[in-house]
Amino acid sequence: MISDEELNAFRVSGEQVRVVRDGIDTNDVIGIVVAWDGEQVLIRRKNRKVVKLGRQYSYQSAEQPRISPLELQ
Repeated sequence: MISDEELNAFRVSGEQVRVVRDGIDTNDVIGIVVAWDGEQVLIRRKNRKVVKLGRQYSYQSAEQPRISPLELQ
């Protein structure tokens, strides 16, 4: 689970994040961290739509190469 400090760093910098939800790269969500609470994170996508995602997913910088959750195990 991603920490509050990491989420705040992404929010303050305005850097795009990649949310890896499963092993399929087309299911990733890329956007900017807007807000969060104990269970969910709000991500604003490029088309300005906002998506609520669980904090249990893998949050990475969108500029870095994708790391699958299967590779982390």
